[in-house]
Amino acid sequence: MPAAALTLLALEGIGPVAAGDDLALRIVAAADDAGLALADGDVVAVAQKIVSKSEDRYAVLDEVIPSERARSLAQACGKDPRYVELVLGESREVLRAAPEVLVVEDRRGLVLANAGIDRSNVEPDALGRERVLLLPLDPDASAARLRARIRELAGVDAGVLINDSVGRAWRLGSVGTAIGVSGLPGLLDLRGAPDLHGRALQITEVGYADELAAAASAVMGQAGEGRPVVVIRGAMAARERDGTARELQRPRARDLFR
Repeated sequence: MPAAALTLLALEGIGPVAAGDDLALRIVAAADDAGLALADGDVVAVAQKIVSKSEDRYAVLDEVIPSERARSLAQACGKDPRYVELVLGESREVLRAAPEVLVVEDRRGLVLANAGIDRSNVEPDALGRERVLLLPLDPDASAARLRARIRELAGVDAGVLINDSVGRAWRLGSVGTAIGVSGLPGLLDLRGAPDLHGRALQITEVGYADELAAAASAVMGQAGEGRPVVVIRGAMAARERDGTARELQRPRARDLFR
């Protein structure tokens, strides 16, 4: 039996991304420039930020009028009231508000800080006003569109995951997490599969897309590296079924932190 191996290659030359840009065209061109022909079964991990930029998910802070609730929460957590207003607009529920911490369940069902709204590496608008970047409206749909467009351009069926840096309840530090998935399982259910001794697994479910997103994030970097796309090759379970990132979300009844 050959040794298991996973190869990750960060694509260079994606360049700055603006609203309306064809990300799939950029990805296929960058892969070609790298001498890497995309293949069936590859997984293309794409940083959330460039997906949001291409989908024009910007908000200009000067155009936001904060509500009384936003002002109150901003005082509690030490944040800009305009920013907090945007977080509220992207959220179903505020779960925690403390100094420098605003944890919400966002409109997509994700539990994360600040509804994923980002101020880093976001350029000002044409008038020089500060902008922030919101998550895609539907990251699973964004991943599906990218996958379809890559298939159209390159003639291959590669999975696509959109990753973002998300904190965890039990651990310090953010980790690359799949917020959008197409063409691969989000969750692998191994219940009933035998262990090494033939004993059936009882509760084992694997956050497969999250594992790949974390690996890709280690190659992308978290600051100014400029490597927002990673091609993952050798992910053997990637072709098992077509899943979503939504299946990774813990049901509220099983969430011990609420």
